[in-house]
Amino acid sequence: MEIFIKENNLISREEWEKFITSIETAYDSLETNKERAKRKLKGLIGEAIDSRANSIGKFGILFSGGVDSTLIAFICKKHNYDFTCFTIGLENSQDVEYARKIAEKYNIDLKYKILTLEEFENIIKETIKILQTDEIVWVSVGSVIYATAQLALKDNIRILLGGIGTEEIFAGYQRHEEALKNNDFAAVHKESWNGLKNMYLRDLLRDNKIAKHLNIELKTPYMDLNIVKAAMNVNPMYKIDKNDKKLILREIAEDFGLEKEFAWRKKKAAQYGSNFVKGIDKLAKKHGFATKKEYLQSLL
Repeated sequence: MEIFIKENNLISREEWEKFITSIETAYDSLETNKERAKRKLKGLIGEAIDSRANSIGKFGILFSGGVDSTLIAFICKKHNYDFTCFTIGLENSQDVEYARKIAEKYNIDLKYKILTLEEFENIIKETIKILQTDEIVWVSVGSVIYATAQLALKDNIRILLGGIGTEEIFAGYQRHEEALKNNDFAAVHKESWNGLKNMYLRDLLRDNKIAKHLNIELKTPYMDLNIVKAAMNVNPMYKIDKNDKKLILREIAEDFGLEKEFAWRKKKAAQYGSNFVKGIDKLAKKHGFATKKEYLQSLL
């Protein structure tokens, strides 16, 4: 069971924030032996994926071609699990392009769809109906999840594994870069804990609303309690530098056998890799709105 689910329901924001606070680690107590940290995390990542993929029959993976979802698919392929990767995008989507490349390289079953602008508009409308918001990030990322889940449902797949959580526990966001200025790794560590607490409103609530509406189950191996604890016990100097983010995860992916090109791909966020933000822009202009926000407000 996922750490944010209790009795098949999302826990409350208060419960989530209290829980994250209860496992918080102090910066001066962190693991500084990189190889030991990598060994521990590698074992835990393998276990977390196995515990979710084992004995559930056929399942799907929300697949963007980034290191998070690619590592999940790579490990599941190694273990011969019965799964399909699902990818969605508009024309010239980098995520679709990479998903196809990775699926071909590792002989992974992939189903993808390049949406027309009309199909995309219908997805935006449905997503807004579920989320009841015109907030651009929620709508654009939510639309990626909604559209990808719809692909899976066509195959009668209701359990989907996703890579959520890595951006926080492995310092993958722009704000971690900001925190790193002046080589302040303590600030990066603090930002990661703050981000975990804020995940509830930023990610968990949105994803849960869509999953509930579609009657699907989202499984999140990287949000396994053991992984969260181990990752947040690693000194951030092994997570981020001036050139790259999620360093230790990328090195672990290579240790599992993933090729460097895929382990170190600098991936854009889902709403950009899918081209969904550009799509909202096009729809706003098409309907005569000055901004994306005004267009989304018109659909509420």
